[in-house]
Amino acid sequence: MPPLVCVTEPCQGKALEWLASHCTILEAGPPTPEFQAASSQIQGLVIRTATKVDEALLQRLPSLKVIGRAGVGLDNIDCKACARRSIAVVHTPNANTQAVVECVIGLLCDALRPRTRLQRAVDYMQWETLREAACGNRQLNECTLGILGFGRIGSRVATVAHAIGMKVVFHDLLPIPAEATHRAKPVSATELFACSDVISLHIDGRESNRHFVNASLVRSMKSDVLLINTSRGMVLDHEALSQFLRSNPAATAMLDVHDPEPFSAQHPLLGLSNALLYPHIASRTRSATDNMSWVVRDVVAVLQGRKPSYPAPMI
Repeated sequence: MPPLVCVTEPCQGKALEWLASHCTILEAGPPTPEFQAASSQIQGLVIRTATKVDEALLQRLPSLKVIGRAGVGLDNIDCKACARRSIAVVHTPNANTQAVVECVIGLLCDALRPRTRLQRAVDYMQWETLREAACGNRQLNECTLGILGFGRIGSRVATVAHAIGMKVVFHDLLPIPAEATHRAKPVSATELFACSDVISLHIDGRESNRHFVNASLVRSMKSDVLLINTSRGMVLDHEALSQFLRSNPAATAMLDVHDPEPFSAQHPLLGLSNALLYPHIASRTRSATDNMSWVVRDVVAVLQGRKPSYPAPMI
């Protein structure tokens, strides 16, 4: 019998068709009766962000051999628990890099270069008023960009920012070889937050990174800083950021990720005009979504006893 693979969240059509040619597929999430009925036979899981793989779920899946995370982050998977059970974890680390970088640069331009669209004919005075309102206070080549986390996405953002003319500094927990810095300058986290006009967060969701951007770092930011977060919501202290934005109306935060998702009506940043919140869309391009869905190739590789191309690192 072909191995049973459960797809718990939407998967791109062609990848799903390919998976079906190699396995029996069940499309169902852990809370459903269908999942429960098949749990003892499930050998593979294909998940995205919403499915949490913890000890409790693993205990329900005695035949599980591989988990495919259609995406980059692994914070919704207990990788150590999987390792103890000899369950392989695979993911798609390169799938959405381009999409997220494009989103970061787009947000940066939206914030620093306002653009007014004409919806109707206007007279000369209105024309001049609209032009004045669209005058940006800063050009990108006048700004220092601080990148927290210099992995695939952070380093690519540095490359693009340098090409535009920005000065780029970065901080990463790991040493970065000089030839891989893309002419960006390594600095401490404290210096990065104090000197940057724009800060872009690109650290992962491991538990030790919870509130890495703490109240002390937040308070050290420039009064007119632009802060962009497309990494994970939990890396940022939102209460501290709320206080900072209330005290510094010239500052702006553009947040695509949150903790939890979706957030509640009690979110501390709701209602602040200088806090712009987005529904986790940085990786939402057709290409990125398709690329992430092809994690199924590595799922099948593991089930067939072959070495996967993108095994997940232990974090």
